This record gives sequence, C-alpha cells and structure tokens, in this order.
Amino acid sequence: MALRGPLINLLLLIVTIFTTVIAGAMQSGINPLKEPFSIYRGLPFSLTLILILGAHELGHFIVSHKRGVKATLPYFIPAPTFLGTFGAFIKIKSPLPNRNVLLDIGIAGPLAGFIIAIPVIIMGLKLSEVTLTTGDAGGTGISLGASIIFSLLTRWVLGVTSESHTIILHPIAFAGWIGLFVTALNLLPVGQLDGGHITYSLFRKRHKLIASGTYCGLIYLGFQWPGWFVWGVLLISLFGLRHPQPLDHLTPLDRNRKILGIIGIIIFILSFTPVPFHIP
Repeated sequence: MALRGPLINLLLLIVTIFTTVIAGAMQSGINPLKEPFSIYRGLPFSLTLILILGAHELGHFIVSHKRGVKATLPYFIPAPTFLGTFGAFIKIKSPLPNRNVLLDIGIAGPLAGFIIAIPVIIMGLKLSEVTLTTGDAGGTGISLGASIIFSLLTRWVLGVTSESHTIILHPIAFAGWIGLFVTALNLLPVGQLDGGHITYSLFRKRHKLIASGTYCGLIYLGFQWPGWFVWGVLLISLFGLRHPQPLDHLTPLDRNRKILGIIGIIIFILSFTPVPFHIP
C-alpha cells in the first residue's frame, strides 16, 4: 500500500533526520560503520539544520493557508552527501490570486529561516574554537566563505575575523552557516525561487531582465567557485527566465508589501556568499 498525505512528509522527515545525523557525526570525525553508537554526536548539526529548513518551509506553508492558497506540508529531501540533505520544499496546489499574496508567500520562508538562523549562529559561534594557525572549518576539510551577516556576527561574538584567525566552527554554527547559504540560494531573483517571487511582485516588467542579469552574475562567479556553473544550469533548466503570472498581475503592491520586498532583498545581500566553499 502506497503512503499518502502527511505520512510521506513524516517518513521523509525521519529519514532526513537520520541522514543528517550521520553527516554531522562524520563531520565530527565519527565513522558510523566502526562507531555506530557514537553517531549521536551528529545530533547538534542535524537538529539545527532541520530547525532552520523546517522554519523556512513552514513559513511558506502557514502564510499560504492564511492567504487561501492550497499548499502541501514540507517535503524534506534526504541525501547521501556531507550535509545529509538536499533541503526541503512545499508544493503550491492552487493558483496565486495576485502579486500581494505572491510576495507574502515568497518572503515568508526566507524571513522565518533567517530569523531562526541568526540566534543559532550566535550560539554556535560561542561554542566554536578560535586558533591562530591555519586549519579546516567545521572539521570538513573545506574552508568556508563568509557572508556579510556571518562576518559581522563572527566579529561581534568572537572579536576576530575569519581572515585573521582560523575558526573551527561548532556543528551548530556550521548548520547556521548552511541555513544562511540556503536562504541566499532561495532568494536568487530567478524563476519560481523565493527571490523570483519577490522580484516579480516588485518589478513585474523588469523581472526577466533581473533574472538574466543574475544568470550572468552566476557565470562570472563560476570562475571563482565552479559550483555556480552547476547551480546556473539547474536554474535555467528548471525555472527559465520567466515567472508565471498570478490570476491578477495588474493590481499593484501595497506599501507594506513593498517594504517586505525590500527586506527580502536586504536579507539576500546580507546572506549571499560569493565563494562559499574553498578546498585548501
């Protein structure tokens, strides 16, 4: 018998918690095959990441239903990667009535995820280790870039910068870093990403131009981190340059929605990391 409805969402959540616990344990130097009773050490990373991703998607879900738009519960995506997941998503099942509702739903997820990520990062940074020697970030063997907000929080909490010191991130801080990175990816002003919803709502006639400029920017950044080439191909394949119109695309945004849209753009600027990963 096939699983249906919320049972699928629950099963995917459970599996994703398991895969992210394994990922977190491996980041802490645990071999799950040799030390199966030590995988609990991956819980701080797993639960923190699930909290941020869950807040993001529940933000979309709750606002969708408040605005009369049918949407599914979040689907978490487990994955055999060093993060243990490919993220999460909800599926909109009814037409969007107008640009005001489109912006409400688009901003709700990034705003919720960002609000959760900030205190998580502060907590994680307080638990992180600072050294004067070079080393790896988060125990992954990968050096992490820093967004504007992450750099500011690092200087405020630790009193140092990642350029002058090596910061070995606690798993909670690393999960918060991933949360900001995912937020920025979703806020790229392309297609039906959250950022696409926001820029279409704000700049309907210029949305395609903004999306085109974003793709050009990703190509440029791809020469600094090749992952942007892959992400750009996925975006153009899945979403293209156009954004589907809501039922009423002519009614302008009200003042409060315009402010929310600007907040979304600011969150994107603060969260975006041009070169997120670097292998020393």
